[in-house]
Amino acid sequence: MFNLTQRLILGCTLLAGLTIGLVLLSYRTLAAGGLGQLAIGFAIAALLISVAVVYLVLWPIHALASDARRIAQGNLEHRIEWNSRDDFGVIASELGRIANRLRELRDSEAGRRQMEFQLSDAVLQSIFEPIIVTDGRGQILKVNQAAKELLGDAVNDRMALVNTPGGDKILGAIRDAISMQKAVATEGESTLLPMRIGAQSRSYRMRTTPMRDGEGRLLGAVTTLEDITSLQDTDRFKSQFIAVASHKLHGPLLQLRRGLYSIAQGYGGELRPLQSELVAAALNESENLDDLMSDLTEVAEIDSGKRELKLEDIYPIQALNKARDRYCDEAAAKHIHLEIQAYSDLPAVRVDRRALRSILDNLLSNAIRFTPDDGDVLLAAEEIKDFVQFTVRDSGRGIEAERLGAIFDRFSAFSEKGSGLGLALARRLVEALGGQIAVESRLGHGSTFRFTVPVAVARTSHHPVEVG
Repeated sequence: MFNLTQRLILGCTLLAGLTIGLVLLSYRTLAAGGLGQLAIGFAIAALLISVAVVYLVLWPIHALASDARRIAQGNLEHRIEWNSRDDFGVIASELGRIANRLRELRDSEAGRRQMEFQLSDAVLQSIFEPIIVTDGRGQILKVNQAAKELLGDAVNDRMALVNTPGGDKILGAIRDAISMQKAVATEGESTLLPMRIGAQSRSYRMRTTPMRDGEGRLLGAVTTLEDITSLQDTDRFKSQFIAVASHKLHGPLLQLRRGLYSIAQGYGGELRPLQSELVAAALNESENLDDLMSDLTEVAEIDSGKRELKLEDIYPIQALNKARDRYCDEAAAKHIHLEIQAYSDLPAVRVDRRALRSILDNLLSNAIRFTPDDGDVLLAAEEIKDFVQFTVRDSGRGIEAERLGAIFDRFSAFSEKGSGLGLALARRLVEALGGQIAVESRLGHGSTFRFTVPVAVARTSHHPVEVG
């Protein structure tokens, strides 16, 4: 099919050719009568009229196409000048109305976005605590005035921030938190950052919250620095008090347990059934109290800095196998399947053996406790950059969303049994080792605890070389 331009050209050409042909055929006849020159004039006039018709028809089409193209390219300010009231004039008028409507929509959308940006920036600047907004790679996008006052104007420049007091700690903690968020859909991870700003030493709790799109992809993170210096001083005083109290109570508790054990074994005489039951219950509660005192003492030692970590290289697969062996009997009693997923060639981690064991024991004991009979518990490990991430996943009832935010606090009442200090102790041990811990859980879908510990630095060994 021919387009409009081709049809017009073809029609006018045929018209001109037909006219010229008729003139040539009748030229001899007209020449005899002295009308030959007049016929040629008519032919030339027909040709000129055809060309004029083509131009007059194609020019407005070309002009309208040019105007439409400029509007389609985004030039909504272009004005269409058209004076006629024919069909071309109607088309030009409608194109102008479309351009005006698009311009109004563009201006209103830009204004709305500008208002939203100004509002969000005003909210960010009005927050008293220092806030740093980063993208998914840990690059700084925005900071508020409190962060500038704390860290200086260099906070806007990532490279300059590294050279400021505490800046390298902040960026490192943000990158670690973002790497954890890519694998774990959890929020509000916090890290303690002791920093020296000027002549003062302050302690800040850094809390990183991920920003995600509608499909759950990580876009970046919002990091808040909370000054907890005074709270930490108070907490240190409480830790010292707990440590002293636990130490003072340890002796009387030991004597009480020895006495109850002797009575239960019949050294004080034969017991009646009810008496035996009461003594056994008292002995069990004394053991729980002893576990509580041990946890309190260990947490207090970590908080006060008295707990010295003896770092050594441990292979993750060995740590997982030993943890499974310690709890295989307890899991078998509930017909729980304990599974390990980890490569045997994972790099060694630089940790305190006792601390790693305590972390895994707390997480694994909770997983078995809250997993119903015939359930599953998974122990896993994988390498993530300079860290190894350990995972303990169960198929239990899960944890309520409102309890996740305080799950690692002291006496969080996560368990109806136990001291309630296990997860708090695990968190402090993980942070003391230079890692992070996170939890992901939904009711009816079990719980997943993940924590990271740094990979051991490879050491170069020098071997003697024989010459000759």
